[in-house]
Amino acid sequence: MVIGSTGLKVFGAGDWQREKHGGQGRRTWRKLHLAVDPKTGEILTSELTTTEDGDASQVGPLLDQISGPIASVTADGAYDGAPVYRTIAERDSAAEVIIPPRSTAVPSDTAETAPTPRDRHLQLIQERGRRGWQKAVNYGQRSLGEVVMMRYKTVIGRRLHARTLPTQKTEAAAGCKVINIMTRLGMPVSRRIA
Repeated sequence: MVIGSTGLKVFGAGDWQREKHGGQGRRTWRKLHLAVDPKTGEILTSELTTTEDGDASQVGPLLDQISGPIASVTADGAYDGAPVYRTIAERDSAAEVIIPPRSTAVPSDTAETAPTPRDRHLQLIQERGRRGWQKAVNYGQRSLGEVVMMRYKTVIGRRLHARTLPTQKTEAAAGCKVINIMTRLGMPVSRRIA
C-alpha cells in the first residue's frame, strides 16, 4: 500500500467575510491521510485530522483499519523515522517498508551487526545513489498515491463544507467511498507508444 496525505480547505466564515468585505479571513485546513492500493487505485483507509497531527502519527490508525496482511508500505520522506518502521513491523513483521531516508540520516548503532530495513536503504543509497535506490525498491509506485489524491480533489473537491471535525470526517469518508465506486466502475487503460 501507498500512504500519503493532502490538505483540504475548510470553507468558513473567514472566506465569506473576505468575499463580502475584502481583507484577510481566517483560513482553516484539514489533512486527509490516505492508504491506497497501488495495483487497483482504491483507497483502503482514510483519516481526516487537523493540521497539528503529523503525517507519521497517522500510520498506526491507517494500518489498524486493514484486516488482512500487508505486503509493503510505501511513503514519502515525511514518514522517515524509527517510530513508523516500528509501527509497521508491529502490525506485520513481513511487510516491506519503502520510505526514503532523509539526506541527513545516519545508520543505527546495530547497522554493522544487525542492520534494520532503514539501514539497508541507507546502504543501497550509498552504493547506487538516490535514483538507483528508487529503481531498485520500486519507489515510483508512490506516485500512484498522488494520483488518487489528485482524483479525490478533482472529483470531490479541494474543500470541506461541513462545519465540525466529526462531520468533516464523515464528509471525507463519503468522498473516499465515491472515489472507490468510480474506480471499480473502470479506469482508463494507458499504453506507451513507441
